[in-house]
Amino acid sequence: MNKIISIANQKGGVGKTTTALNLSSALALSNETVLVIDSDPQGNLTTGLGIKRDAVKLGLYDLYSGKCGIDDVLRRTIVPNLYIIPTTMDLYVSEIELFEQADRERVLKRILDPLKSEFRYIFIDCPPSFGLLTLNALVASHSVLVPVQCEHFAVEGLSLLIKLLWRIRGGFNETLDLEGILLTMHNRHLSLSRQIVDDVRKVFRSKVYDTIIPRNVVLAEAPGHGKPAILYAPNSSGAQGYLMLAKEILNDNSLLF
Repeated sequence: MNKIISIANQKGGVGKTTTALNLSSALALSNETVLVIDSDPQGNLTTGLGIKRDAVKLGLYDLYSGKCGIDDVLRRTIVPNLYIIPTTMDLYVSEIELFEQADRERVLKRILDPLKSEFRYIFIDCPPSFGLLTLNALVASHSVLVPVQCEHFAVEGLSLLIKLLWRIRGGFNETLDLEGILLTMHNRHLSLSRQIVDDVRKVFRSKVYDTIIPRNVVLAEAPGHGKPAILYAPNSSGAQGYLMLAKEILNDNSLLF
């Protein structure tokens, strides 16, 4: 009944890390045991959970390179029931080193296989590209959650992303599924935002979450204080949005396998 979910989109600034940070925290506060993996070398998920960059001596790069084991990098966070495999800037080097390895797209899968029974949910925060780090995440995952901002070209970019996911499914991970599409940065006062919601729902139907994440300054402020929004300002519209998303996911029987 456990699940590994990549949070991915080839576009930057769509809310991937914000979603990884707040959704994982909301589920952990619902008494689920959750692991997040910071697979973006920028390390924003790591610092967003209160871990200072210079305090991370071992991270995901060291697992990829075989320099340490899971127990050496797995850390508790400020959120009860939430654990993290943090990252360092060295993760940029992993993209280069992976090219030299056999079966290079399955390295992360081998790392995570022993953890699947320990965590109800494992979320992988992917970088905004389709390099080897993202490919490893998708090969290791059961499904992909795709944040899509309610802005121009969102549907066009989403269609390209889905085509790429299906190619990965055909070539590397035949069980990879689309977990869901999450509409983010929604401004209810703008007709464009409302139009994007209608367009995405029309094309992707039941794969679009009912929950829509509003554009909310708290979601941007909270990581600077080393906290998810649901701890920093739990009554804010952004925090409430992710709490609603967690509730929607927990009530969705399709998550079970």
